[in-house]
Amino acid sequence: MIIGFSHVSIAVPDLEAAAKQLEARYGLKAGPVMVNAEQGVRLAYVEVGAARIELMQPTRPDTPVGKFLERNPKGGIHHFSLAVDDMNAATQSLRENGVRVLGDGRPQLNVAGERIAFVHPADFLGALVELEEHKPPSKPR
Repeated sequence: MIIGFSHVSIAVPDLEAAAKQLEARYGLKAGPVMVNAEQGVRLAYVEVGAARIELMQPTRPDTPVGKFLERNPKGGIHHFSLAVDDMNAATQSLRENGVRVLGDGRPQLNVAGERIAFVHPADFLGALVELEEHKPPSKPR
């Protein structure tokens, strides 16, 4: 079900300024800027060992990240992400355990085309959790 930690996501009002600050102060370099039109965000990843920091800037105010920045104009941690090996099995198991998986049941995709889902913050110690499906690499024959 849960196979590891994927990333922590920070909502920022200005993606390029945030990336420059992380590089200047911490030596952390952000990768290329990508757009997830479905989620309404521009984003870039900072690779940190086996995990990543995801910097997100909303492309429009009506998105969850846009609404987060309305409440937190300077930005902040929006969610953290756990990797799962099978989204259907993971969400079914969580629902059977009384966990609210957000959304209408329609698969959501991240910028890499991986399936994602979100767990209601009240069901994970007050934190918004993204589940991100990571299929194990196929074994060579």
